[in-house]
Amino acid sequence: MLSKARIAVFVSGGGTNLEALLRAQEAGKIPHGEIVLVCASNPCAYALTRAANHGIPGVAISKKEMPQAAFETALSEKLNESRIDMIVLAGFLSVLSADFVKQWLGRIINIHPSLIPSFCGKGMYGLKVHEAALERGVKLTGATVHLVNEIPDGGRILLQKAVQILPDDTPEVLQKRVMEQAEWILLPQATELLASQIVLEKEHA
Repeated sequence: MLSKARIAVFVSGGGTNLEALLRAQEAGKIPHGEIVLVCASNPCAYALTRAANHGIPGVAISKKEMPQAAFETALSEKLNESRIDMIVLAGFLSVLSADFVKQWLGRIINIHPSLIPSFCGKGMYGLKVHEAALERGVKLTGATVHLVNEIPDGGRILLQKAVQILPDDTPEVLQKRVMEQAEWILLPQATELLASQIVLEKEHA
């Protein structure tokens, strides 16, 4: 292997999916990629502490403190400085513009806590997704990792995994089960999948 794909992980909160990625990397489950940067849209995000605990550089770029264009310019500067090849959205709650995404087409993956196309779209994130699933009374939910394109929640689905909903589930209990049985498994797998494709492209460039 000539090189590894250099990965930036975008976060906004606690960073449980980031933790899953870092542990997978340390266990050798992302052999074609290397997480070299964590970008948080919230300076108080605990995900930055998780990154530091694993020796990964982290940077906070507060979305609340600047217009969209300035926010994305600041992100791009950090990505360029770290020579990033791909981006993983791991609980990133700030919307990225179509112009930004176009610069990274085929190089951004996102995880959503449902089986897309169910329970996705505007306002559907975090616990709200699980609340909606329980309100609808479905028997199965899960998680989806997809490539990001200019359309929110659009892009080619890479991986999906179903998770059973149990009769006594609360949104919090269901959220934890989806994380443990789907999100923390799928996200490292999809990261390795895209990283391996990027490395192959580099080797044949």
